[in-house]
Order: sequence, then structure tokens, then C-alpha cells
Amino acid sequence: MVEPSQASIMRRKRLIRVISISIAVALLTIGMKFLAWILTGSVGLLSDAAESVVNLVAAAVALVVILWATRPADEDHTYGHEKADYLSAGFEGALILLAAVTIAYAAIDRLIHPTELTEVGIGLAVSAAASILNLLAARLLIRTGNRESSLVLVADGRHLMTDVITSVGVMVGVGLVWLTGWNTLDPIIALAVAINIVRTGVGLVSDSMSGLMDKALPEDELARVSEVLDHYEARDIHFHALRTRKAGRRTFISVHVLVPGEWSVKQGHDLAEQVEGDLRDRFDQATVFTHLEPIEDPVSFEDTGLDRTSNPHT
Repeated sequence: MVEPSQASIMRRKRLIRVISISIAVALLTIGMKFLAWILTGSVGLLSDAAESVVNLVAAAVALVVILWATRPADEDHTYGHEKADYLSAGFEGALILLAAVTIAYAAIDRLIHPTELTEVGIGLAVSAAASILNLLAARLLIRTGNRESSLVLVADGRHLMTDVITSVGVMVGVGLVWLTGWNTLDPIIALAVAINIVRTGVGLVSDSMSGLMDKALPEDELARVSEVLDHYEARDIHFHALRTRKAGRRTFISVHVLVPGEWSVKQGHDLAEQVEGDLRDRFDQATVFTHLEPIEDPVSFEDTGLDRTSNPHT
């Protein structure tokens, strides 16, 4: 196993500290939101409390994934463990979708059997306090996740931010029920919450699938790669078979470098080192593979596919 660097150790500690805060906030807000539901009897506030349970489960899963994903590479995982981030994001997206189904079920039941709300003022105050805690935690998660290139933290933060937005909608709706006496509005609000959080769940599952399927880098990051290669193209060095992907915070880039056949091994090696170094400088953490080929050899231009079915030299 490769020994982790001091920077990796410190990053791991930062991620664990932030996700631990998220777990603590989830535990606290679960209690507060269920108290708000008990006080009021609002199915809208119940839906809000149910999503907080999902927050807790998702944060716990995220902690496990962080502990796994931040482990150094070993003999069985020579590229590291950072793809575990995508498993967490996918799982969290699935949990959000499950919460939406649960909320919709409770809302439909309340539409059929409407109930008058009680103690709305106190219930809304408790729910508002819980939402403020979630807002602070969400901002911390997203800010840290973006800085540390952690999809797990960003996904958890986006989930919490969605929870905050839906909580505000629920509180406004429950307040309107309180003021107007129109009890049917409560389950309608809960259904709207369910529809809204489905969008977040689908987005997280989509991000997870893209990562697990080795989708190419997004356009803005591909532009960074092109900027480097274009610089060398201007010096009559050519490239093809460019492939990119991402695994957590690590970027993988592979490209074939076409140079004059008369160059010495050292000349080709020095150029490849320069290209790889320039590409690494454009990313937070990148692994770059280059393959040198003589530009005069026609076989070089046949060697662009992902799989080669035969040896062109035989």
C-alpha cells in the first residue's frame, strides 16, 4: 500500500470533520421537525421531518464512503478508491426519491382524510429553527466539497439545501392553512415538496451514473486540456486518441503524442514530460498518460481506437 501524504491525511480529516457536523445537525433537526409535526399534526411538516431522516442516513453513508474513498491506493486498487464518491451520490439520490414517494403517500392520505392543524405558531417556530441549522450545514458542506473536490460533500450539501428550500415552502403553506383554515392546502403543499425533491434525486443519480460510466470531462475542463495541446500543436507536435475521465477529485487524461521519427528516445521522453506536467498544472489532481508515436508511420494513425484487435506490425 502507498503511504498517504501529509496533505492527503489533512484532507481526510477535514472531510470527516465536516460530514460529522452534518450528522450532528441531522440528528438535531430530526428531533425538532418531528416535534413540530407532533405539535401541529401537519402532513406537510411530517414530510419535512421524513426528509430529515433521509438526511441522517445519507450523511452516515457519506461518512463511510469518505473513510473508504480517501484511503491511499493499494495493490488491489492501484488507481485509488475515489470512485466510491459516485456510489454515495447515487445512494443519496435514491434515498431522496424514496423520501418523495413516502411524502406523496402521506399527502394523498391526508387529502382523503383532511385534519385540522393545532399549535401551528409554535410548530412553525421550531421548524424554522431547524431549517436555519440545515442552511448553515448545507453551506458548509457545499463550500468544503467544492474546495476539496469531494462529490460526497457537494451531494450532501445540495440535498440539505433542497431540504431548506422545501422547508420554507412547507412553512409558508402551513402558515396559510393556519390563516385561511383551508386544511386541504396542507397535503397539496406536501405533494409539491415531493415533486420538487424528485428533481434533486434524479440529478444526483445522473451525476453518479456519469462518473461510474467514465464520462468524459465537462466542456470547461476539456477546454483546459485543449489549451495545453494547442500550444504544442503550434510547434508542429501533433496529438490524437485523447481520452478523459474523472474519479472523485482525480482527473485522468491519456493522449498519443506524434513526433518526428528521427527524434531520440530522450527527446521524445522530455517532450512527453513537458506535456504531462503542463496538463497536471491545469487540474487540482490529475494522472496523465502519454504514448509516443512517429508521425511518419501510417500505423500511428490507425492506433486511435480503445481496443486494438491485432498487431499492425505483424
